[in-house]
Amino acid sequence: MQRLLQIGNHLTVESDNNNKGDSTYKKQNDDDVVIVGAYRTALTKAGKGSFKDINSDEILYKLLIEFFKKIKIDTSIIGDVAVGNVLNPGAGVNEHRAAVIASGIPSTVPFIALNRQCSSGLMAVNDIANKILTGQITCGLACGVESMSNNYGPQAAPKISKIIQNSSNDAKNCLLPMGNTSENVNERYNIDRLQQDEFAANSYQKAEKAVLSGLFKDEILPIEVKIEIEEEEEEEDDDNDNDTKSSKFKTIKVDQDEGPRKNVTASSLNKIKPAFKKDGASHAGNSSQVSDGAAAILLMTRKLAKSLNLKIIGKYIATTNVGVPPDIMGIGPAVAIPKLLSMCELSINDISVFEINEAFAGQALYSIKSNQIDLSKVNPRGGAIALGHPLGCTGARQLCTLMRELNSGEYGVVSMCIGGGQGAASLFLKE
Repeated sequence: MQRLLQIGNHLTVESDNNNKGDSTYKKQNDDDVVIVGAYRTALTKAGKGSFKDINSDEILYKLLIEFFKKIKIDTSIIGDVAVGNVLNPGAGVNEHRAAVIASGIPSTVPFIALNRQCSSGLMAVNDIANKILTGQITCGLACGVESMSNNYGPQAAPKISKIIQNSSNDAKNCLLPMGNTSENVNERYNIDRLQQDEFAANSYQKAEKAVLSGLFKDEILPIEVKIEIEEEEEEEDDDNDNDTKSSKFKTIKVDQDEGPRKNVTASSLNKIKPAFKKDGASHAGNSSQVSDGAAAILLMTRKLAKSLNLKIIGKYIATTNVGVPPDIMGIGPAVAIPKLLSMCELSINDISVFEINEAFAGQALYSIKSNQIDLSKVNPRGGAIALGHPLGCTGARQLCTLMRELNSGEYGVVSMCIGGGQGAASLFLKE
């Protein structure tokens, strides 16, 4: 039995069926799509962090080099590679194809670049999983990567023709900056600043605890990069008292997220000025951080994984995508999650962990509350407010984290809002 559920101005379907899909998903079949590897880089601060001097192709290349040291396979068995990216021209099709080849995957393996905004990394997983499910391939690599240090700025802003803008408010609202849409959600659904600052502080505190406990060590593959450093040099000419700067490089190992901060509280966040509106509630401390990073997921049929004696860590089940009004794009997970669970005939209570992207505290809170999700199940190791949000990487990064948050036999959901007015959600089972 199903009923219509209204979220904002959007109608979706919620199922009253409980656990009907559970017995089906926990059966192990040779044609299941399984995950045998899920690793990522550390997430670094855009513009000033450890990846600031390298572009997305180098981040991806260095991750994949380390990835295939962990997952030892003949890379020629990979049937397709999908890489999610948002900011690079053409979603990075040429540079990321080159990075994949440079990492040791043969040029005979095809490649696709994907851009569905903040869900791009998750859409790469969905693309590969669907190709396996339909028999096109038996093994595929899904990645997400972003260098916001090098590609984020005015040049990335949408350019929409006047004739299109004038066609409807929804069309015009695709131009809205994400911060404006965040304030729209805050106002429309009465998410006040205190709630948002408490949620953001909790994200920082969870991330801080996870870092101190070493919970990210298994999912982060350390990589070495050269960073530029500036040194002061004195002029030899006595008549010139000015100093000049010379650039030098040093090699560092990057193995820890740079976003988490210590001792963050709602009170400390309350001191930060609103970022998008004079009397608004969204600010730098309760919004996602601008970051660089990459993640990679190797998927294949269960039959192939067993034949290669690879450890199976999870099972892909399903993905759903939805559209929502562009001016409140942040409600995407609120609509996508119930649609996913209805399709899979599971309930909110069947899910042990929800990785919901924290683009902004207000939209994440609305998505959680509207679905009556237990806050303790959401982002138990912190989310994008604390860890960072390298756009094209995030969906794949969330899956890397989710696989280590779940216990065997538990279900997890990855979900996010999407610029332009969309939402996505995917269901996974830990094995």
